[in-house]
Amino acid sequence: MATYLDFEQKIKNIQEDIVSAQIRHDGHAVEILQKSLDKEVSKTYKNLSPYQKLQLARHQDRPYSLDYINLIMRDKYEIHGDRHFSDDAAIICYLGYIGEEKVMVIGEQKGRGTKNKLKRNFGMPHPEGYRKALRAAKMAEKFKIPLLMLIDTPGAYPGLGAEERNQSEAIARNLLELSELDTETISIVIGEGGSGGALAIGVADRLAMMRYSVFSVISPEGCSAILWNDPTKAEAATNAMKITSEDLKELNLINDVIDEPLIGAHRDKDGGAKAIADYFLSELQKLRDMNSEERMNARYERLVGIGAYSE
Repeated sequence: MATYLDFEQKIKNIQEDIVSAQIRHDGHAVEILQKSLDKEVSKTYKNLSPYQKLQLARHQDRPYSLDYINLIMRDKYEIHGDRHFSDDAAIICYLGYIGEEKVMVIGEQKGRGTKNKLKRNFGMPHPEGYRKALRAAKMAEKFKIPLLMLIDTPGAYPGLGAEERNQSEAIARNLLELSELDTETISIVIGEGGSGGALAIGVADRLAMMRYSVFSVISPEGCSAILWNDPTKAEAATNAMKITSEDLKELNLINDVIDEPLIGAHRDKDGGAKAIADYFLSELQKLRDMNSEERMNARYERLVGIGAYSE
């Protein structure tokens, strides 16, 4: 059963009416209702608040990295383990093809259902997950394979074991190594990009966000708890933090906003997957039009330009 948010209730009602009309084989009613649905979708999704976009980014039906990998990749092979400690299921790495391009895809993976959520640690990677990601990235560099990274995490796991195994060093190492990686790299925020857990696979030639994704240094709940000692003020914090794709594009912190389907990837998974694949292949070609030195210099200029301002 699909899950609907509060502001999607009118859409839900119309979709249920369409199903009823289809059961009755009432084609005329279906046609009228479909026009009404298109109008309601446009009205609703073109006027979303930042907090509503946050809700969409966290929507339980929103595709996760593995959903997109299964939709856009073929002849894929999963890479396991960091060769130091263990295999972290919150980070997945696949070698395969997108279109005719051989690609390494690294993604942060949440889970559905209690058992899977526990297996994936709710999408919060341990240090060994980031080290696995770096191992896959270095493999891509060695064989001159482009790299696609899919960001979707509330943050790196803050537990005692993760700290004992040097969580901060693993993230910092990835920031350094990915900034110097000599192959084409594209990173996309597909849902929730939280803190250093997102940055650890967010250093790339191109950093893009899907229309209904968010990227922040801390969760709105954490922000409101620190500033106002009241986690219930998450909506006010969301508005103040400027975490939506449009906000970050305006601040020049990302390169592009990917136009996922207006109704959202949680309602149109195939459309969301196509948007990712099309963006990746298009930007990959632009990166290949540069030589290695030009690409690395452009990456450097983009990274050092983050936070620049003028009076």
